[in-house]
Amino acid sequence: MKPLICELGMGVDVHGHDYTKAALRGISDAIRHSSLTIFYTYNRASEMRVDVTIAVCKPEMVDKEAVAAALPHGLVNVEIVKGGLDDKGMGGKEDITIAAVAVKAWLDTANHPFKLVDR
Repeated sequence: MKPLICELGMGVDVHGHDYTKAALRGISDAIRHSSLTIFYTYNRASEMRVDVTIAVCKPEMVDKEAVAAALPHGLVNVEIVKGGLDDKGMGGKEDITIAAVAVKAWLDTANHPFKLVDR
């Protein structure tokens, strides 16, 4: 497998520390920056491996299945780690959670009609 893309995103829940909501918004932020035409051009979208890393203050509060389901293609691996940011804001429902997200897409490039150039 060769790494073909790494996108970073940030997601925020501004009302109540919903870690899954922040993570899903981070996924959306990351993948909206990409148009991965290479996977479609060579009919390989289902063959890519997608590794997702999400950093939040309370990793156990993120629904991994919901995160994996947010990726439209590939075999998805989700890792949740401690990080991100919780802020008390103004207190109560104004508490803020920020999730940092990295989405990496990999593809086996052997026997493909394109070649990656080593630099």
